[in-house]
Amino acid sequence: MPKNTYRVIHSDNLTALQSIPDESIQLIYVDPPFNTGRQQTRGTSVTTRTETGNRVGFKGKKYEIVRETVLSYDDDFADYWSFLEPRLEQAWRLLKDTGTLYLHLDYREAHYAKVLLDALFGRECFLNEIIWAYDYGGKAKSRWPAKHDTILVYVKNPETYYFNNEEVDREPYMAPGLVTPEKVERGKLPTDVWWHTIVSPTGTEKTGYPTQKPLGVLRRIIQASSAEGDVVLDFFAGSGTTGAAASELGRSFILIDQNPEAIAVMKDRFSSLDVAYE
Repeated sequence: MPKNTYRVIHSDNLTALQSIPDESIQLIYVDPPFNTGRQQTRGTSVTTRTETGNRVGFKGKKYEIVRETVLSYDDDFADYWSFLEPRLEQAWRLLKDTGTLYLHLDYREAHYAKVLLDALFGRECFLNEIIWAYDYGGKAKSRWPAKHDTILVYVKNPETYYFNNEEVDREPYMAPGLVTPEKVERGKLPTDVWWHTIVSPTGTEKTGYPTQKPLGVLRRIIQASSAEGDVVLDFFAGSGTTGAAASELGRSFILIDQNPEAIAVMKDRFSSLDVAYE
């Protein structure tokens, strides 16, 4: 088996994505900055859609109608989507026929993004809406506290995508007295609702980087949708959790981020790995 390779690219992610060959990535996980309403500075970019290929999403009236209808409801989301859309187009191009995209969002964006990804990838390519639930931090008193994120899962080809739940880390039964001791020992397979704590502010996993996601969540994604030796891509890499999980599980990774602080955190985190920094 070829040796796994590890790349960290310090760049605008759209520029870097355009340099990666077609259909070379098995799994893409992205955790883009949430559109929280705070002012954010983003570069503008232009993408050219091709009229070739077999996707309904990137051509024809269906996509344009869906896009215009959804974006007309929310100006803030329209700006957010104009930033994210060309990067997701690149994600589709890069995925292998067996590949999967995991798009991690919060409740502000998930409903809009679901409709647009149905059009962009094709509704038949929607696999799951994963709810990552946690219980930490402040509690709102004027409404139900928001304690979950949404991870939308889309496959490149609904006939050939890779999924292996037998490799996934199992979790404890919530009512162990209702199953056999053997099942309790083995644990149960996760569903589409994942109860997993956030990264502890005082734990050994903490890198100090804001928005860091737990290693356990990324392990589960990588175990299910890739095999040893596959390439995993994260183009909003942040603290590098995707790369940490991928390397632990015998996968290659490509991580992209334009924030110098993120690159510094990853260099420290991957000090024991033979990483190519670009």
